[in-house]
Amino acid sequence: MADEESKYFSLTEAERLRSQLEPLLIEAMESRRKMMDVDEQINSLAERIQRSGGLAVAYESAAKTRLERNRLEETVQSALDQIQETGCVVKDLEVGLLDFPARIDDEEVYLCWKLGEDRIRFYHRQDEGFSGRKPIDPRDAGYNNPVQ
Repeated sequence: MADEESKYFSLTEAERLRSQLEPLLIEAMESRRKMMDVDEQINSLAERIQRSGGLAVAYESAAKTRLERNRLEETVQSALDQIQETGCVVKDLEVGLLDFPARIDDEEVYLCWKLGEDRIRFYHRQDEGFSGRKPIDPRDAGYNNPVQ
């Protein structure tokens, strides 16, 4: 889509998309955690190699570990790409924070959802972060700006 900046979601559209994106977000988060564990294994191996002068290295095992790390990285990137292609913004992969561009009262905002919340209940201005979240006014829940 050429003009991603003009894509706005209604609350209904964002909620529908959120439920579709949640499994992808979880996959990205889990793969990222596993990747960090594999990175620790690689760093530990690199230290052992350096200390031993590389003489006692199980090269096949090291290669498998590196391949696993690359596979996990590809999984994370693929999930993030799929999420972002929808117009949704991944704000924090560690806690599972997604923002959906929207307009409320002619102001550009983000509908904000965090993994574990049962639905989208908050928004914040685009120049604010998570700490600026405000509850969505029930009167705004019916606004309908088409996805562009």
